[in-house]
Amino acid sequence: MKLHELKAPASNRKNRKRVGRGQGSGRGEQSGRGHNGQKSRSGAKVKPWFEGGQMPLQRRIPKFGFNNRFRIEYKPLNLTRLAESIETGKLAEKITFEDLVNARLVGKRDRVKLLGDGEIDKKVEIEVHAWSKSAKEKVEAAGGTLKQIK
Repeated sequence: MKLHELKAPASNRKNRKRVGRGQGSGRGEQSGRGHNGQKSRSGAKVKPWFEGGQMPLQRRIPKFGFNNRFRIEYKPLNLTRLAESIETGKLAEKITFEDLVNARLVGKRDRVKLLGDGEIDKKVEIEVHAWSKSAKEKVEAAGGTLKQIK
């Protein structure tokens, strides 16, 4: 048996639909397009979002608000999670951004903002992109320092 000798089974061989070939064919007169209407005409193309003249969905829905393309999104990091990671040994007293990524507290593409929820009692040096006023006060009260990453 060779590839050119293969033949499709009879159930798989289907004649193409011949429309507009008289009443006896079963597809005469309107050729399977129904009676009148936009899609019964030749060359009819209707875009998927066209609703037949009805007010389209994108114009019916109210629009409000504004999304700033230049907004800088920060990933929040609370002092509670930072203190837990130091206690478990995931972080040392000198914490860089790479250390936070390795400890899986943030992603490598995130910008981190240190927030003041919780307490910290160890003297730590932390490198983050931003911080809240309360976080800065709590870290400095414990004898630590904050360094900003650009």
